[in-house]
Amino acid sequence: MLRLTVADPLTPPQADVAYQLTSVSFGEQASQLHAAEMQYAVARWTAAQKQAAIKAAAARAAAATAAQAAAAVARAGATVTASQPPAPSARPRPAATAVARARSGSPQQIAEAMLGSFGWSSSQFACLDPLWAHESGWSVTAENPSGAYGIPQALPGAKMASAGSDWQTDAATQIKWGLEYIKRTYGSPCAAWAHEQATGWY
Repeated sequence: MLRLTVADPLTPPQADVAYQLTSVSFGEQASQLHAAEMQYAVARWTAAQKQAAIKAAAARAAAATAAQAAAAVARAGATVTASQPPAPSARPRPAATAVARARSGSPQQIAEAMLGSFGWSSSQFACLDPLWAHESGWSVTAENPSGAYGIPQALPGAKMASAGSDWQTDAATQIKWGLEYIKRTYGSPCAAWAHEQATGWY
């Protein structure tokens, strides 16, 4: 008679257990790798956003600097234009202005009033007064046998025409020419007077 035996329940083979464990491990690794890739992508995107923000800020700063520089140049140009002196023809010469102001008074008063327009202080008159007193006695019509004429004793007298057509009779015209001559030749009335004292002429 055939007899059936009930065997113990079958347990999965060891290979199957290893396979299941490996599958689980691979799944976890894949999940971790995917998470790392996501983190890397997020980090790259964040870095790109920061770089873009830095570049935009630098561009704004450069534009602001350029605008400030352009404004400074424009202001400087306006300052230069505003500070430019008037054309020579429109600006009166200091000596000419002094002549116009000093036409009244004695020759000495006229001369003293003109000193400032030549850059000299009033103390220079202490040298100019004896210089021209010695040369001409402050006379507009003083004439030397050599041909020297007028208060400053210009030689020849016609040289004073460069100061005005009325050089023969006008004290202010003669004084203006005489002061120009002193400035050009000696630098100051006191230097001219020192020369006069040393040599007898200037």
